Amino acid sequence: MKYWEQIAVVSAQIGPYRCGDGQPLLLIAGPCVIESRDLSLRIAEQLRRMVDPLPVQWIFKASFDKANRTRGSSFRGVGIDEGLRILDEVRTQFAVPVTTDVHESPQVIAVAEVCDLVQIPAFLCRQTDLLLAAAASGKAVHVKKGQFLAPEDMQYVVEKLRSGGARDVLLCERGTFFGYGRLVNDFRSLVVMRRFGCPVVFDATHSVQEPGGLHGATGGNRAMVEPLARAAVAVGVDGLFFETHPDPDRAPSDGPNMVPLAAFGTMLARLLRLWEVAGRLQVESTATPASHPAP
Repeated sequence: MKYWEQIAVVSAQIGPYRCGDGQPLLLIAGPCVIESRDLSLRIAEQLRRMVDPLPVQWIFKASFDKANRTRGSSFRGVGIDEGLRILDEVRTQFAVPVTTDVHESPQVIAVAEVCDLVQIPAFLCRQTDLLLAAAASGKAVHVKKGQFLAPEDMQYVVEKLRSGGARDVLLCERGTFFGYGRLVNDFRSLVVMRRFGCPVVFDATHSVQEPGGLHGATGGNRAMVEPLARAAVAVGVDGLFFETHPDPDRAPSDGPNMVPLAAFGTMLARLLRLWEVAGRLQVESTATPASHPAP
């Protein structure tokens, strides 16, 4: 028997939140990259206003560095020092946990001083030293499944983190390469990865990416964000991840995938209605196992 087959409760502690185990939906949302202090605070303020009336546990997300841009000349962010100062201000001013992604092991200590959740990018999900550094931080770790990995292979990512002392681990589905310039979602991965004893997050915005689709930049189709998020909620997830921006078409990174901020609240409300129904169905299926006719 594998260790995760002995785990009865699938949950993780992230700062003040408990994710999984019947807790409210974890919502990770914010802009793709930190463009400026003022814009970050403006987005956080609007998100705070949207989520306050809703039964969600919100974490603000923004990247201080997009280290894997297609072109070397593309905008990467404000850097770790300025980025963490801005994230710390968002955390304090809006009373919200924050998260950002790390790309190198030495970044983890500084990030963990500000963030309750350390994020491992999909391309780096197998980097052992980076995983162990994140595990040693004592903070919850959120790992995005590589676009090149089968969901079953994430068990070894979890094993690395557990061996490094990580207690609170989240796994994220964000699409799988389907030929060149296209991602698809295998929703079985949500079920498979949860069996490893970790809450599962669905990244709806990166799932609609079209890598290299803009000839030197990543394209995407934001019209598909909500339909994919609906499908993930129906299958069963513990959290949803979105990137949002006041003017995605002018954003310097991942604009084609991001949800316009003005439309974010109504989209989230629709998803929460589906979340409520899916939760009731899950309780019913657990309480009353499906019967099968005798052959």
